[in-house]
Amino acid sequence: MDEKKIAEIKHVLAKRVATLPDGTSLPSLGQGTWYMGENPQVRDKEIKALQLGLELGMTLIDTAEMYGNGDSERLVGEAIKGRRDEVFLVSKVYPHHAGLDMISKACENSLKRLGTDHLDLYLLHWRGRVPLAETIEGMEKLREEGKILRWGVSNFDTADMKALWNTANGKNSVTNQVLYHLGSRGIDYDLLPWQREHNMPIMAYSPLAQGGSLRRQLLSDPTILDIADKYNAQPLQIALAWTIRSNNVIAIPKAVQEEHVLSNAEAATIELTEEDLNRLDQVFPKPTRKMPLDII
Repeated sequence: MDEKKIAEIKHVLAKRVATLPDGTSLPSLGQGTWYMGENPQVRDKEIKALQLGLELGMTLIDTAEMYGNGDSERLVGEAIKGRRDEVFLVSKVYPHHAGLDMISKACENSLKRLGTDHLDLYLLHWRGRVPLAETIEGMEKLREEGKILRWGVSNFDTADMKALWNTANGKNSVTNQVLYHLGSRGIDYDLLPWQREHNMPIMAYSPLAQGGSLRRQLLSDPTILDIADKYNAQPLQIALAWTIRSNNVIAIPKAVQEEHVLSNAEAATIELTEEDLNRLDQVFPKPTRKMPLDII
């Protein structure tokens, strides 16, 4: 791949950042790994895709113990071997492993699969039956032990975030990972503003839509096609540029093919104008009332 192009994209990504509450700056584009590591036939492609993403500056890699029952973490561990210091590594714990009796072991198992001695960020995958206070206590203990550097949550709606915030040490959460893309804007009504108010960025999973009619609309809508033509870009690049249009969102698209990795990274170079955003708002309107949190 052209080294000049890689350098240009890396330079742009270095400036397109979101800042965690502790002051850590992260690229607005990272890499997701859902469903990766499950098919041995494409394992080498997946590893190369993640490594290319690192070269391009997408240094945040997100995984979870749930993904492929640990196979995703094993794949990530292989991809980052020998270059751990380049990576901001994120994994997630099952809700039923998030109690004081199991969270330490769950974290240790993730670390073993990833081939590292610490996580940069550990997330509660979704809210379960374990009391938040107990999970927070477990997260804080892992942080004190150096096994994780920071922690956060995933799939928390506004009421969940308020409950977290009002629990002892809950304010130590640094992010909330939720579904967010141009066709799924429910969090624009209250969750995103709440997190902006509390200086906590959103981490957006499936920022290009997982599939189905919404995905097709992102690929075929005339307005998106027109804006894509304006920037000599692909429709999904416009959708991704929209997702990271502010410094409050970190998107983590998954890509298995190297050309898709490059396409995702190039989306960070697209600066949508107010006119572009207004046109997209007309086709994919911001919600005017509270919507249930979309989860897949």
